[in-house]
Amino acid sequence: MTTITLDLSESLIRQASQAARLMHRPLEQVLAVLLEAALPPLDDCPPKLQTQLIEMTWLGDNALMDIAKSSMSEPDRRRLADLGLRADALTAEEQEDLALLRERYGELTLRKARAYALLSIRGGERLLAHAAAA
Repeated sequence: MTTITLDLSESLIRQASQAARLMHRPLEQVLAVLLEAALPPLDDCPPKLQTQLIEMTWLGDNALMDIAKSSMSEPDRRRLADLGLRADALTAEEQEDLALLRERYGELTLRKARAYALLSIRGGERLLAHAAAA
């Protein structure tokens, strides 16, 4: 384990201290867990996607909510479903299309999961309010 010194705002220290008290945990442990959640391991992601996922940490809540609510286009969704149902009998071109669509779907899913995770860390109330409004 490495020890570092950070300059943190008073409000952040107050929030983290309150969380530590409520959870009966040391302040250092609460801060370490929050950092781990904000900077998850990305070793199994392509480098391009790693950069995107980390950069999302600095996006505002509205931008994160837009990502969280995003979805594949309807034509891509239909094509993915169709090719997936016929996966055993595809031409070489269709197999390439299926692989590309699966890759896009996986990347979209990772971006959405990251957005929801960051929004949750920032304040789950917003997510609950959004879910109730939907």
